[in-house]
Amino acid sequence: MKAKNRDQSLSDSRELDGSYDQLTDSVEDDFELSIVCHRPESMDKLQEQTKFTKKELQVLYRGFKNECPCGVVNEENFKIIYSQFFPQGDSSMYAHFLFEAFDTNKNGSISFEDFVFGLSIILRGTINDRLNWAFNLYDLNKDGCITKEEMFDIMKSIYDMMGKYTYPTMQDDIPREHVESFFQKMDRNNDGVVTIEEFIESCKKDESIMQSMQLFDNVI
Repeated sequence: MKAKNRDQSLSDSRELDGSYDQLTDSVEDDFELSIVCHRPESMDKLQEQTKFTKKELQVLYRGFKNECPCGVVNEENFKIIYSQFFPQGDSSMYAHFLFEAFDTNKNGSISFEDFVFGLSIILRGTINDRLNWAFNLYDLNKDGCITKEEMFDIMKSIYDMMGKYTYPTMQDDIPREHVESFFQKMDRNNDGVVTIEEFIESCKKDESIMQSMQLFDNVI
């Protein structure tokens, strides 16, 4: 009888330990998520504020947490993660520009919130939303307009990342030619800069520009 009671006690103890482990994991997950999103009910809030379902957000969060256990990613780690998708090219400069676009709070890190807000716009936003996001990416100094040099820096970073490894091989002057072609179509008043109004209007009117904008789907 004593042996039976002892076995039962051990069984109960194991069940209790298992329940405690599950509770601890749950609390830790909730705690990590609250740190990332700054509110316990973050998944519900993020579902309201983005175009992702709760299940999609959970999958995205699981992947984000695997890559960024502390809940945020700095630029150095972002570059390392991004380089894994383009191992044959140099993605560091484009990753820098992309990091700046996702880091909306300008605090030197990207949280899960920052990540899914940007991704929601890029993947499922309206045309205007996506073009606004693209304009912000090109507008490197955030002064409300795009210069040829800013657009060239972005284009060159993309070609450095993937253009040199295409077939046939891209020539070095292709990024500059691409920029000149864009500006001829976008800079309506020939003042040397492209405003957001010119950018959006040109992209909507010219199918070739809009097709070029689809490049973001392939490199983000």
